[in-house]
Amino acid sequence: MGAISVLDDNMINMIAAGEVIERPGSVVKELVENSIDSGATRIDVAVEEGGRKLISVTDDGFGMDGDDLAMSFEPHTTSKIRASKDLQAIATLGFRGEALASIASVAAIKAISRTRDSLQGYSVEIDCGAKSEIRPCSCDYGTRIEVRDLFYKLPARRKFLRTVNTEMTHVIEQFTRTALANGSIDFTMSHNGRELYNLSGSQSLSERIAGLFSEEIAQSLMETRSEEKGLNIHAFLGRPEISRTNNKLQYVFLNGRFIRDKFISHAIREAYRTFLEPDRFGVVFVFIQMPYEDYDVNVHPTKIEVRFYNANLVHSQVLAVLREKLLGSNLDAKGKIPITQAGAAPPLQAKDQGEHAVSIRRAMDEFFRKHRPVETQDRFTFRGVRPASSSLAESPQRADVSYEPLRQGQLQQPYFLQIHDSYIVVQTTEGFEILDQHALHERIVYNQIKQKITSAGLESQKLLLPESFEVSASQQRAFEDNTEIFEKLGLEVVLFGPKTVAVQSFPGLLAGANPIDFVRDLLDLLADKGKQFDAETLLDEVINMAACKGAIKAGQKLTAGEIEQLLAERDRCELSSRCAHGRPTVLRFSIADLEKQFKRT
Repeated sequence: MGAISVLDDNMINMIAAGEVIERPGSVVKELVENSIDSGATRIDVAVEEGGRKLISVTDDGFGMDGDDLAMSFEPHTTSKIRASKDLQAIATLGFRGEALASIASVAAIKAISRTRDSLQGYSVEIDCGAKSEIRPCSCDYGTRIEVRDLFYKLPARRKFLRTVNTEMTHVIEQFTRTALANGSIDFTMSHNGRELYNLSGSQSLSERIAGLFSEEIAQSLMETRSEEKGLNIHAFLGRPEISRTNNKLQYVFLNGRFIRDKFISHAIREAYRTFLEPDRFGVVFVFIQMPYEDYDVNVHPTKIEVRFYNANLVHSQVLAVLREKLLGSNLDAKGKIPITQAGAAPPLQAKDQGEHAVSIRRAMDEFFRKHRPVETQDRFTFRGVRPASSSLAESPQRADVSYEPLRQGQLQQPYFLQIHDSYIVVQTTEGFEILDQHALHERIVYNQIKQKITSAGLESQKLLLPESFEVSASQQRAFEDNTEIFEKLGLEVVLFGPKTVAVQSFPGLLAGANPIDFVRDLLDLLADKGKQFDAETLLDEVINMAACKGAIKAGQKLTAGEIEQLLAERDRCELSSRCAHGRPTVLRFSIADLEKQFKRT
C-alpha cells in the first residue's frame, strides 16, 4: 500500500477550519457576513460564555429551501459565484464556500431556514461533520444558525481558546466591524442573555459610532468626503485629543468589507503627522467605494486583505482627503476641569449665587483697575503695585505667577498671565486659554524653518570664534553623507583635524540653542535614522529637532513684550494648535466649565 492517501471530506473541512475558524469571533464573522449577503434587514447575534458554549445568528434574509439548506454545509458550495470571471468582480462578503462546512466540522450545529414564499421551513443538525436528514419545521422566514460547543471534539484546538472575557472581546470586535460597514441594517447582540447592543438601521453613521463606542468619540469626529478618479471616500477623523496608543480604533472599509492594508495605514499615519506624538494613533473611520474590478479580495482565507491594482492612487487619495481636513480644522484642545466629589460643597442657592457673583466681580474689577506696571521681588511676580488689601497681598505670594496686561483688543479687560514660567493664561470672550509656551513656539519655529528651507534656506551668522568638538566614526560618516542638510539649515561645519569638526556659522533662527550641542545631536540623529527614512522624512525629523531646540523653553521667564509677540505670531501661524511633535499647544476652557465647578449652575 502506498504512503499517499486521499483525505476524506470531513478531514479536509477540519484543515480548512484551521485557516478560517480560529476562535468564536471567526464564527460570528462568517455567519453574519452570510446573513448580510442574504439581503437581511435585521440580524440578531446571541452568544454564551464568550461563544464557546453557543453562537446564534438569526436574520430575516431570503432564506433557503430544503435542498439549498442541505447543500450549504457541503465543502466548496456557494450561491455567489458561478464562473471564473465572477472572481474578477466579487461584490459579496462570503464567497469561498468554506465557512459553513468548516464550522460544521468542528462544532455541533442546528440550522433553520425558510424562504419568504414558502409556508414551511426546514432544519438540519450537524455534529462535527455528521449530518442529519433535512426535516420540515415551523419557523419565521429567514435563517437561524446555532453553533454549540466549538472545538469540543478537538481538545488540542479548544485549549488554545482564551478566557470568556478575551473571547468575547474578539466577538464584539467582529460584530463592531460588520455593524459599522452596514449602517442600514438593524443589529442586536446579547451575551449570556444580557443585551449589549441594539442598533437601528435608521441611525446616522455618527449615531452608530456612538452606539458602538461612546458619545465622546462620536462628538469628537470630523466628517469629510472626496470623490475623484472613481474613488469615493467618506471619512470620520478623530480630533488629536482622543488619539490612542495603538491603531485599534482605525477602521477601514472597502465596499462594505473591513480590511487591513499597509498603504492605507501609512496614509493615515502620514495624515496625522505633526498633529500627534510619534507613539499616538488617530481615531479614524474610512469608508471607500471603488469599482470591484480595481482590486482583488481573493487573497487570504479570512478576506481581510486585498490587493489594489493601483495602490499608489488609493494611498494618495486617502492621504489627501484626511490631511486636507486636518489642516483646515481648528484643532485647539478643549480643556477638562476635573470633578472632585469628595468634600464638594453643596451648590449655592439662587440668592447666594447672585450675591456671591456680584462680590467676586466687584473685587476683581477693583483689583485690576488699580494696578500699574511695577516690578516686585515677591515670589508672586505681580507686574503691578502691591494691592492695598493685606489679605490679597499675602495670598498671591503662595503661587509662582506673573501678570501682564494684554494689548487692547475686543475684550474690555484683556489679560494674560505667565504661570510657573512655562504656561500663559489668556482671557478670551468665551472663557480663557492656557498656552504651553514651549510647544507653541516650537510650532512657530518649525513653520518658519520649513518655509525658509523650501525657498532659499536658513540665514546663518558667523560665530566670533569657531566651536569645535570630537566626533565618532559614525557621526563623521553622517556629516559627510548629509552635507546638503547642513547647507539648508544654514550650518557651516568643517572637518578640523582627525575626529574633530568645527562649527563656523549657525542659523540665526536657532540663536537660542547651543551650537555644539545642536550639531552633536544632529549628527546622532542622522547616524541613527539616516538609513531608516527617505530624504523627505529625514529632513522633517531634522526640522522637528531644530524647532524643539530653537524654541522658548519651559521655565523661561518672558517679558510682556515677548508674550505679546508670541501671541501675535500664534495668530499668523498655521496649525498652531499642535507642536511639531503632535502635542497640544493650547487648552480652551469656557465660562460654563467654571460655573459648573463653582456650583453656580
